[in-house]
Amino acid sequence: MKQVRPKKNLGQHFLTDLNIAKAIADTVDACPDLPVLEVGPGMGVMTQYLVEKPRPFKVVEIDRESVAYLQEHFPRLQDNIIGGDFLRMDLREVFDGQQFVLTGNYPYDISSQIFFKMLDNKDLIPCCTGMIQHEVALRMASKPGNKQYGILSVLIQAWYNVEYLFTVEPSVFNPPPKVQSAVIRMTRNEVTDLGCDEALFKCVVKTVFNQRRKMLRVSLRQILPPDSSFFTLHSSLLTRRPEQLSIPEFVELTNLVAEVQTPLTT
Repeated sequence: MKQVRPKKNLGQHFLTDLNIAKAIADTVDACPDLPVLEVGPGMGVMTQYLVEKPRPFKVVEIDRESVAYLQEHFPRLQDNIIGGDFLRMDLREVFDGQQFVLTGNYPYDISSQIFFKMLDNKDLIPCCTGMIQHEVALRMASKPGNKQYGILSVLIQAWYNVEYLFTVEPSVFNPPPKVQSAVIRMTRNEVTDLGCDEALFKCVVKTVFNQRRKMLRVSLRQILPPDSSFFTLHSSLLTRRPEQLSIPEFVELTNLVAEVQTPLTT
């Protein structure tokens, strides 16, 4: 069978450097005893190394041409190739409710959606690795006080430790993307309860970062009445901007908002 043609509508950029492919595949070894699910294997440049690891392994691929290629070139995976959309899958069905490691060369245009789905299944996914757009990786790993620090940083780091592992240049892809890529690894931290309402936490984080250059006293007026006592009781806190707040401070802010009024979640 001929090679798969990269499809722009699926955001496909096939990795061609085998050394990098192996290095990415080896990032799953941080959780050596768990099954692995690879998202978007394409022609299997990472798959060829993942399939050799002594653990259950499955792939999910939305591109039917790629599925046919994988079926022909990886006969060992015949019953473990899932043809479908990862974002629509019930992840508890993949390994019969067992925890697993998520990995892949993720399409740039849906990488954030993939990680939000990971967060929705955080008790099922103790480790997630893979390659994404360099800019997104910086946001995910960024700490308070940096311009990259934002919604993804807070929501992911509330539950995961994020490691920026290494940068990948465009020249090792077909076709080359217009930006650099990066390999990251996220492992669940010890948090089992945020200490606040999780839906309200998400709402507060998204609300203030949607106006990241404004002080909290301005952005929070979107979800609280303007005459609320909240704005006078916590005036010193509200002169800060969202990128200045740590995750524990966002938890504190969420609880303060909850004391006044629980807004509609977004």
